[in-house]
Amino acid sequence: MSAAGLFRITRPTNAIVAGLAAVLGYLIATGTVTPIALLLIGVVACVTAAGNVLNDVYDIEIDRINRPDRPLLSGQVSLRSARLSAALLFLAGILLCTAINLPALAIAVINSTMLAAYAINLKKKPLLGNIAIAYLTASIFLFGGAAAGPEGLLQNLPLAGITFLATLSRELLKDAEDVDGDLAGGAHTVPMIIGVRGTAHAAFACACGAVVVSYLPIGDWWGGFYLIGIGLVDLLILAGAWKAVYCTTPACVKRSRGTTLLKTGMFAALLVFAVAAVI
Repeated sequence: MSAAGLFRITRPTNAIVAGLAAVLGYLIATGTVTPIALLLIGVVACVTAAGNVLNDVYDIEIDRINRPDRPLLSGQVSLRSARLSAALLFLAGILLCTAINLPALAIAVINSTMLAAYAINLKKKPLLGNIAIAYLTASIFLFGGAAAGPEGLLQNLPLAGITFLATLSRELLKDAEDVDGDLAGGAHTVPMIIGVRGTAHAAFACACGAVVVSYLPIGDWWGGFYLIGIGLVDLLILAGAWKAVYCTTPACVKRSRGTTLLKTGMFAALLVFAVAAVI
């Protein structure tokens, strides 16, 4: 076992970026950034890192084929050490969160539980795994808002809703792209149940839901910048999902580049909310 291997298995870059996203959530809820941002980064980074470690533990057989260079398989980290590290990281994140407030602590506990459930079993369940990923992505902004209290949590609900539905749309299209590989690997995904075209229609319905949610913000949000900015974001999200609507094969979905447009739309939505909060 090596310290470098333990560090690498947490995927630190991924964990820190998730922490920074929580700070953006706090900025959107409050219009400012205070020293509490350091706690937000610490909590989210620890919990995310723990989830990353658990994923490697439960994906070890798959990684023997696809990623034999990962720390568990290269001998840098033992399974026992990985499990212990995940438990300690979850505990550290939750303990840090006790210094914030109860709404944030509740989200940290729920997300820790869901990350563990996803690694162990949820990822293998059609649709449930997609929903779990969409919630965990959106909840980072809920967590950032919750750090500002109940009002901050409510303030960030529209952004979380857009992120959840757009992420779910993207996850469904990604599954549609990967049907051939998933079949070979024995996975069971939504496109295998309702077909590629049915999945593309479901993805478009989620994108339409994201557009509806984008007009829920009230009060200070309603301004010229927000309305113009979110209108452009909505066009990106709808275009991303629409490009795959008539696809009947995984290759067609890949060529449509709908998932790329959806990802761009989500980043653009975050930017619009952040700027609207500041101005």
